[in-house]
Amino acid sequence: METKNIMIVGVGGQGTLLTSRILGGIITRAGYDVKLSEVHGMAQRGGSVVTFVRYGDKVYEPIVEEGQADVLIAFERLEALRYAHFLKKDGVLIVNDQKIAPMTVVTGAAEYPSDIIENLSKEYNVVSIDAMEEARKLGNTRCFNVIILGLAARSMDFTKEQWLDVIAKTVPAKTVEINQKAFLQGFEGE
Repeated sequence: METKNIMIVGVGGQGTLLTSRILGGIITRAGYDVKLSEVHGMAQRGGSVVTFVRYGDKVYEPIVEEGQADVLIAFERLEALRYAHFLKKDGVLIVNDQKIAPMTVVTGAAEYPSDIIENLSKEYNVVSIDAMEEARKLGNTRCFNVIILGLAARSMDFTKEQWLDVIAKTVPAKTVEINQKAFLQGFEGE
């Protein structure tokens, strides 16, 4: 199998690390070699968090090069804009339609760009979702990241049952049911 490259980008506290653990779990259980690399900018202060996930028959390094990501999962609009250049020409960009102003915007030193998703859609295959709103409907906003993962899973080679199984084995026992519902919301939702 040709090596597949996935990136997960977000802001500290959005659940990128749990998402990468679920992704790493499903890939390992499917029998592939997997390499993960996590970069935690100023994550505790709302800075970027980037996770590279590479898998295939044999993977030698964890870093995804620019223009090589098959799937880019962005938990926030500006992060999607910041890392879109990592996407392959035929890759898919999954974007959570959420705005989290970075410190430079909060202090007035910069402006938050407008029409990010619309502008990205002109150049990339973009699928967006307001995962926070969908999570509110489920009654738990903390599971929004698993909704996004469910949406991204449509572009990956694993079955719904494999995903549900690895979620059950990865998340805390008391959150299995809500996380599985959240995944299905993204995976099966319209």
